[in-house]
Amino acid sequence: MSFRVIETDAAPRAIGTYSQALKSGSLVFLSGQIPLDPATMVLVSEDPRAQIVQVFENLAAVVAAAGAEFRHIVKLSVFLTDLAHFPLVNEVMAERFKPPYPARSAIGVAALPRGAKVEMDAILDLG
Repeated sequence: MSFRVIETDAAPRAIGTYSQALKSGSLVFLSGQIPLDPATMVLVSEDPRAQIVQVFENLAAVVAAAGAEFRHIVKLSVFLTDLAHFPLVNEVMAERFKPPYPARSAIGVAALPRGAKVEMDAILDLG
C-alpha cells in the first residue's frame, strides 16, 4: 500500500518521530496537534480557550495542506487534561463546523506534551 506524507510550515513541525499527516487512499490521518505557535514552537497561552483555538488553527493548516476542509473530517479525537474545559471545545467547534459534525471522542488525560491542556487528532475522508 502506498501513502503520501502531508506537511506544512503553517502548522507546528513534528516534535518527535511522526508525520503531521499521512494520506492513504481517500483517507488522511492527522497526527495530534497541541497549541504551539508554528513560528515559535511555544504554547500560545495558558488560557484553555486560546489553546483550543490554536489547536483548531493548527489542524486547519494540515487539513488545508491535504487539499481539504473541516467538512472532510469524519473523526475527531480530543484529549484534555481537564474535562471541565470540554464546553469550550464545543463552543469553538460550533464556530468552525456545520452539521453533519464529525464523530468525536473526548478523553481525559493526566498530561500532554509541553504542558498543553488540549491535543486533537483527526481523520479526513476525501472520497
